Amino acid sequence: MRVDLFDFELPPERIALRPVSPRDAARMLAVPGKGEFLDLGVGDLPQMLRAGDVLVFNDTKVIPAQLEGKRGDARIGATLHKRLDLRRWKAFIRNAKRLRPGDRIEFPAEVVATAEQRHDDGSWTLVFAGDEAVEVLLERAGQMPLPPYIAGKRPTDASDRQDYQTIFAREAGAVAAPTAALHFTPELVAALDDAGIGRETLTLHVGAGTFLPVKAEDTAAHRMHAEWGRIDVATAERLNGVRQAGGRLIAVGTTSLRLIESAADEEGNIQPFEGDTAIFITPGYRFKAADGLMTNFHLPRSTLFMLVSALMGLERMQAAYAHAIEHDYRFYSYGDASLLIP
Repeated sequence: MRVDLFDFELPPERIALRPVSPRDAARMLAVPGKGEFLDLGVGDLPQMLRAGDVLVFNDTKVIPAQLEGKRGDARIGATLHKRLDLRRWKAFIRNAKRLRPGDRIEFPAEVVATAEQRHDDGSWTLVFAGDEAVEVLLERAGQMPLPPYIAGKRPTDASDRQDYQTIFAREAGAVAAPTAALHFTPELVAALDDAGIGRETLTLHVGAGTFLPVKAEDTAAHRMHAEWGRIDVATAERLNGVRQAGGRLIAVGTTSLRLIESAADEEGNIQPFEGDTAIFITPGYRFKAADGLMTNFHLPRSTLFMLVSALMGLERMQAAYAHAIEHDYRFYSYGDASLLIP
């Protein structure tokens, strides 16, 4: 499909630079398959679902994966996006024209890396010196990797360490938050429990490729960056049991949905999964296991707007986003939510 079909006019002031407080005070636009849009709040979620439904969360934990350093006199910025082994990570590099294989980059707090190899997508493999896990080094020298449309308007600060992490975060490795789950609080979780709505977790380490614009003119020419995910045997069995009992699987965030669909077979049974996925969901895709999606509002021409258009239909989502813009909903990572039930 033509990428320009997924374009729309988004006023810059609609992009949220900070989250609301408390988190579950955010607004939520309910988009059913047919009928009127409903202007609600995230706190209304328990009333919008049925007993026996299960919300599927991503328990990935954002690491402070953004580094600012120097190669000699040249300033080098690095955003780590995929762990290769204990010492080696793939990274997107700012000022990469000043970098050559074998160059030594010095970051704060005596963190040092060597540029090993440049890849076809423009990223580099960095090899970190020392014996400590890179995640430990990042805690000393790194910053939270806010999306560029936020970081370009304000500096990262101490509050982002908490604001850009979900209450479900357990497995360190993401360089972007599964942002739909940022809306959840212990109070909202308790209300969902009282309503008989279950929850399960899986892991998908979100990579920096999620922020990359779609430069191709046709979706068929766009290449997704692979991200690592895992659904263990017990979780897969429980998810399948929900659907067999008549419940619905509602993915919280596009990351959960993409992993569910990556793990599902043609009959809609979710199989145990561990490895990389580069699934790219666009209109025409047949959903196999996910029955709905809670997600934030996405940017024009993004792969995530393509995904929600595949779930609900392009015209339906164009109308929903026009409604959201007209009614002052806040967009993207720190913004409001939508509940999409085909």
